Amino acid sequence: MSIFSPSTSNWNVPNALSIVRLLLAICVCYWLEKSQFLMALVGFIVAVSTDWIDGYWARRFQQVTKLGRILDPFVDKVIIAGAMIGLARFPESGLAPWMATLVVARELLVTSLRGMVEGKGGDFSAKTLGKWKMVAQCAAVIACLASLLKWIDFSGWPVVRTGIIGLAILLTVVSAVQYVQIALKGNNAADPKAG
Repeated sequence: MSIFSPSTSNWNVPNALSIVRLLLAICVCYWLEKSQFLMALVGFIVAVSTDWIDGYWARRFQQVTKLGRILDPFVDKVIIAGAMIGLARFPESGLAPWMATLVVARELLVTSLRGMVEGKGGDFSAKTLGKWKMVAQCAAVIACLASLLKWIDFSGWPVVRTGIIGLAILLTVVSAVQYVQIALKGNNAADPKAG
């Protein structure tokens, strides 16, 4: 069977890419621990790039599976949360521990809400704001790594980096609020006594 053929098997290209991304996420955390910032940056960029590829492939070639629906967002969270936790230990990265904690808390909350809503048969797919949140978080991680690599040398860079991180944190909070509202609406619709 061709790798391009529609398939409901868990052994397909999108899920294989997700597993590769998970391994890369672990490597990024290891490289951050060892202060190998260039390796961490390359690994992170490759990992987040393949996120778009596996999603496109799954939809284009009809290879969406239950495992993929669980694995893809799980790996996204490991990549972002792991990178931010690793970066928070370096003050010169510009990322404070409370910021990493906020990101992790948001991801745990949304994962719990997704399980609750989809367990009742509801739809809790990613929203546009959530996707922009992911883009902003990736930009923040790259900006932090660029700071640690000392690649950008102009006086206004710390302000720019802080702005990128601030946008990521803002979208993290706002998207969490959006998902909470969606979950509450779903519960109200399912329970006629709720209100």
